[in-house]
Amino acid sequence: MIEDIAGLHHVTALATSAARNNAFFTDLLGLRRVKKTVNFDRPEVYHLYYGDETGAPGTVMTYFPFPNAKRRTPGTGEVSTTAFAVPKGSLSYWADRLAGRTPTTQATRFGEARLQLDGPDDDDLSLVECDDARTPWTGGGVPGDAALRGFHSVELRLRDVAPTAELLGFMGYVEEASDGPVTRFRMPDGNGADIVDLVQSDLPSADQGAGSVHHVAFAVADRDAQARVRDSLTAQGFDVTEQIDRDYFWAIYFRSPGGVLFEVATAEPGFARDEEAAHLGEALKLPEQHAHLREQLESTLEPIND
Repeated sequence: MIEDIAGLHHVTALATSAARNNAFFTDLLGLRRVKKTVNFDRPEVYHLYYGDETGAPGTVMTYFPFPNAKRRTPGTGEVSTTAFAVPKGSLSYWADRLAGRTPTTQATRFGEARLQLDGPDDDDLSLVECDDARTPWTGGGVPGDAALRGFHSVELRLRDVAPTAELLGFMGYVEEASDGPVTRFRMPDGNGADIVDLVQSDLPSADQGAGSVHHVAFAVADRDAQARVRDSLTAQGFDVTEQIDRDYFWAIYFRSPGGVLFEVATAEPGFARDEEAAHLGEALKLPEQHAHLREQLESTLEPIND
């Protein structure tokens, strides 16, 4: 069994408008934009990162905004909901704050109250009340007694949960509870972003588009830990990429049995590697291979007004 995974690292999704996406996560949800950069493979597309003050693993939601992206068709084989942790008693604040700005529905899962809401491209998001000791970012105007603490969980909707359940067990997760089609797995002594919910469904396969999660990343401390995880997964027959430098972390990728793309990402070097911590996410940062495109990209990328 793998012993190096600490919980979730980040979740990356697809969007349409960069400006609308930025406004939703910073102005409405109160997260900090910790990096404004571009897609390594498509430099004409932003890669936007939102999280806590430093962009700590387990707090960072990231987006690729493709201006002409089609909308997703929900289904199986995808991350169906991304949930954020909020303090107990804060959902009334959030219901008032979100009223008239995005549809919301109240629900309960495993005894935890949750507010389900639509993201800027009808992304399926939730705020879940729970005890969470992580320090929130409050520079976005949301008070500390309501601010998002980071991820609570991701939900994977699958036609057959058993193979992914086995994989999660191998990755160090422990089955904690089950209720109808939902089975909860938790990382013991994790980083706070500890939960993966598997949902059994007979829906057709999802069609990825704006509002879809592209991949979910799990956290490890460093490249040595990542190499051990890669060796363990490869020994189990998974086709895992080599370690890839993503500037702010190193990444490996593999396809889970249910079809969801998994990443394992390092905590190092972090988002302050190329700008001061007090000014994270303010300037457009470009990967070295795209630095020569700065003038072109600054004139063609959608303006983001902060």
